Amino acid sequence: MPKLPSPPPPAASPGRDAAPRRAWQRMLSGRRLDLLDPSPLDIEVEDIAHGLARVARWNGQTVGSHIYSVAQHSLLVEALARARVPRLDRSRRLAVLLHDAPEYVIGDMISPFKAVIGDAYKAVERRLLMAIHRRFGLPAKAAPELEKLIKVADREAAFLEATRLAGFDYAEARRFFGRPPVISVATERDYLKPWPAETAQERYLERFKKLFVSKVL
Repeated sequence: MPKLPSPPPPAASPGRDAAPRRAWQRMLSGRRLDLLDPSPLDIEVEDIAHGLARVARWNGQTVGSHIYSVAQHSLLVEALARARVPRLDRSRRLAVLLHDAPEYVIGDMISPFKAVIGDAYKAVERRLLMAIHRRFGLPAKAAPELEKLIKVADREAAFLEATRLAGFDYAEARRFFGRPPVISVATERDYLKPWPAETAQERYLERFKKLFVSKVL
């Protein structure tokens, strides 16, 4: 997709001997994304796909030769949301696909640690997600019914990942993540076997482009 123009570089910190303050990360695209004040101008889907394909779910504590990436998880969540609401429009499907997109820069922090550090992580995550939504023409904040659908599909995906990949038994997963979804053999075979990073990146980009292009035409 076309690149947005780069904003001017941030001003240097005052003081000759002061260490420069850095709250941004440089992306492979050349963008510099400020975590404290993220701009939609600094967000590229190629960076998101590259990063999410290399961020491990479950802190990497999953079976298989490859990590189970956030990119693959995002595709599973979108498939589960689609199965639950078959008439979900493409714009909302795009929002589902992007629900964990901030993790391309802040990583996937496991829920127990999020609970320990409180709202600081969530505040950064919210700002990033709002900027990502604006970049791709979505409402800055999803409608409550869509947020609810994302949460349900996310928990269903977590149940499947926990029991198939992360060593949870059924009763334990049921207690933490709720009722498991009914999925097809094809979905199980495809989405619950960890992919190489390159495959996860390509498939995430492919799905994004299908939803985004369809949305804007």
